[in-house]
Amino acid sequence: MSQQPAIGEKAPSFTVAAIGGAYKEPTIVSLADFAGQTVVLYFYPKDDTPGCTKQACALRDGWQEISDKAVVFGVSIDPIKSHEKFLKKHTLPFALLSDEDHALVESYGVWVEKSMYGKSYMGTERTTFVIGPDGRIKAVFPKVKPEEHLAKLLECL
Repeated sequence: MSQQPAIGEKAPSFTVAAIGGAYKEPTIVSLADFAGQTVVLYFYPKDDTPGCTKQACALRDGWQEISDKAVVFGVSIDPIKSHEKFLKKHTLPFALLSDEDHALVESYGVWVEKSMYGKSYMGTERTTFVIGPDGRIKAVFPKVKPEEHLAKLLECL
């Protein structure tokens, strides 16, 4: 497990498959592709679960306010096929990144030990990183609540 990058640090680079938004077909994207732009990486545990759906739909509903200020990517370890269903079912206007090999969740320090009903397991912590046009971390929202995410993001952008 690695540590989360802090505000002011250079954002860890990535190269992963994206689907949705501008990407009608699965497309490999890298952080370097968005140099000079503000990038939002919001990490979430799993497609089409109650909290993750609430968070994604809030971003969809606030899209007019966000889309001209930042490039937004939802990130989970779900495969592209799962992302495609999630995007279609909820008409999400932004792209989702598929991190099946856990490289992205680990490099951003959000692959953590969790517990439910007394059982421990590894999973993605719901955390958002705002990366400034200079490639440095501008803001971090750790363990952000789905219903508060949009407001925090708009305040930051």
